[in-house]
Amino acid sequence: MSELSILGAGAFGTALAIALSRHGNAVTLWARDSEAVWAMRRDRLNVRRLPGAPFPAELVVTADLAAATARQTILLAVPMQSLAGLLEEVVPPTGSALVACCKGVDLTSGLGPTGVIAAACPDAVPAVLTGPSFADDIAHLLPTALTLAAADAAVGARLQRELSTSTLRLYLSRDMVGAELGGALKNVVALAAGIAMGAGFGESARAAIITRGFAEMQRFAATTAADPDTLRGLSGLGDLTLTATSDKSRNYTAGLALGHGGGVPQGQTVEGVATAAAVARLAAERGVAMPLTAMVAAVTRGEVSVHEAAMALLARPLKEE
Repeated sequence: MSELSILGAGAFGTALAIALSRHGNAVTLWARDSEAVWAMRRDRLNVRRLPGAPFPAELVVTADLAAATARQTILLAVPMQSLAGLLEEVVPPTGSALVACCKGVDLTSGLGPTGVIAAACPDAVPAVLTGPSFADDIAHLLPTALTLAAADAAVGARLQRELSTSTLRLYLSRDMVGAELGGALKNVVALAAGIAMGAGFGESARAAIITRGFAEMQRFAATTAADPDTLRGLSGLGDLTLTATSDKSRNYTAGLALGHGGGVPQGQTVEGVATAAAVARLAAERGVAMPLTAMVAAVTRGEVSVHEAAMALLARPLKEE
């Protein structure tokens, strides 16, 4: 039995807490909102974020951040843009593993989640858990495969043993940059795919967006220390396939709403919006051609209409694939 904490009681953090607790681990789930914690303790359920997935009796829910971070394994399941702020409050034990379960690029620093962890908690060991997964599937113990990336091989092997279950299969990688880039960039492509479907451009257009979007993901990764093979795995192509085609995907459904002429749903974490802005800026600075990402950023900022964005992409000079 392992002792671990999960910071963030959104849908994904709650799902991991349920699955890992059912596997026999001693799990503490932390939420900042004390009223939400009280309700989860009373109902043994996260009614707001993950209804229909009851808590195991052994799962502990707390609003005490100091108590939750006194573990050697801490999973960080807060939104990407909240991660840096949370880590300012966290003093983890020396040598503890901080596992990022969020996807995106920090707007302020331009860093991915493991970079944010390394900057804020230099005495901890960063890792990232990412890949094609929906919270509801994990909570209901449906078969799911993810990538667990850690530069420290010994810590990675320990985490792989601790966090794998009979239904949650983790594949180990040393490429943290590639793993987190795949998880971040696919959200932008999923937004674009949703926009296309919402605007009535059709499934052929969506297939083209997924394919050309994946090419952009690879081009951007080539400007970093990422291994291109990582993006061809679960954390890149696998996650993209799921997120850009399913109505259960927040980024895809947000794109649908934008394509229909609406806005991003309020009260919902849509990481692709911030990631598109951050990556479009970084790509311009690095001279990387990412026209699809740039158009998603412009559409979500209200600078161009969906129709204008589509026409601009179609009017680009013809080229070899």
